[in-house]
Amino acid sequence: MLASLLRLQRARLLSPEVLLGAAKVRSGGSSSIGPGCPYTPAAWRRRVTGAVRDVATCAPLCAKVRANAQKRELSEKKLTRHFVDHRRVKLQAGSGGRGASSFHSEPRKEWGGPDGGNGGDGGSILFKANKFVKSLAQLVPVYKGENGHPGGNKNCYGKNGVPTCISVPLGTVVKEHGETVVDLSEHGQEYLAVFGGAGGKGNRFFLSNENRAPMTASPGAAGQERVLQLELRTMAHAGLVGFPNAGKSSLLRAISNARPAVAAYPFTTLNPHVGIVNYRDHEQIAVADIPGIIRGAHLNRGLGISFLRHIERCPFLLYVLDLSTPEPWTQLEHLRYELDQYEPGLSQRPQAIVANKMDLPEAREKVETLKSLVSERVIPVSALTGQNVEELILHLRELYDSYLCGEGQPSRW
Repeated sequence: MLASLLRLQRARLLSPEVLLGAAKVRSGGSSSIGPGCPYTPAAWRRRVTGAVRDVATCAPLCAKVRANAQKRELSEKKLTRHFVDHRRVKLQAGSGGRGASSFHSEPRKEWGGPDGGNGGDGGSILFKANKFVKSLAQLVPVYKGENGHPGGNKNCYGKNGVPTCISVPLGTVVKEHGETVVDLSEHGQEYLAVFGGAGGKGNRFFLSNENRAPMTASPGAAGQERVLQLELRTMAHAGLVGFPNAGKSSLLRAISNARPAVAAYPFTTLNPHVGIVNYRDHEQIAVADIPGIIRGAHLNRGLGISFLRHIERCPFLLYVLDLSTPEPWTQLEHLRYELDQYEPGLSQRPQAIVANKMDLPEAREKVETLKSLVSERVIPVSALTGQNVEELILHLRELYDSYLCGEGQPSRW
């Protein structure tokens, strides 16, 4: 049998020399390609050990070269599609398992009595803060807990339902009917949202002196059900607040390793970006780039109040003013008004004024006018050229140290 298979394989598979020779003869020429020809590729002259035919090993030479796949940066539109900072979820815990109604059956033991076990408890649902989760996009609208297993005979209890754990980012606020229930701001912090139903009782539970053969078994209780609202508030030390196209994203790229999208049109940033500023003493400060705020943002204009919540957690603010506008100091008044309308006193937190686009020719005169109109410290910078960025980074550290010490005014660093 093996010999016949080898004969069939020899007749079916021809060497490359035979095929090329046959093609030459058919076209009317003489075949000059063979094992002894100097123009024969070296791959054709190789032979497999123990084989009886020539094999071509040039197939890998014709294969497509596979380069190392490089991860492409997602565009701002795709990042916005993946970033979700608010969700409405319906939670329904698992129901308890029903109790069993059975009697002990054993030879030579007629009156064994009831032996129905209790049902298992339903699975609960809890939220757990995870620092590796960055968005609420992975949450689904409805969560249902696992039901408890029913009880069995021989006093066997049903298995409890496995609790459902929902991972949420740090800074997630859980609300119900508009009121804050819990603030998950630490890694590993948990909140038990809904409790699973208790398991039903078997007929063994109802055994008493008055009733020696109970037939009653109770069903499991239904699990708790709630509808909760989840809001994500960015965890950052400083927040960049400014009008659209003021250069906030460019400034964040200049002082940190973050790479938000930068373009010459307004509303380039559609979701918050957080960059980390590193210092020589290994201290790190998180700076959040908040999407542009316009006049009437507290009335849900522009991007509305959907991103104003991210400023609530920032202990100090950096107002970024655009020096290319005719009167940049009016932007400061409008920004403070919008923040106070959203939350009274929000604009009075420790702050600094960053006058961006100092590379423009008319910027110096506007900076002098701005310094004469405000009492806060004004830091003129150019995110495009990197001018005076070091002063901003040092003042950022001063604000951070004052925040840690609980002082009202920043200390010189």
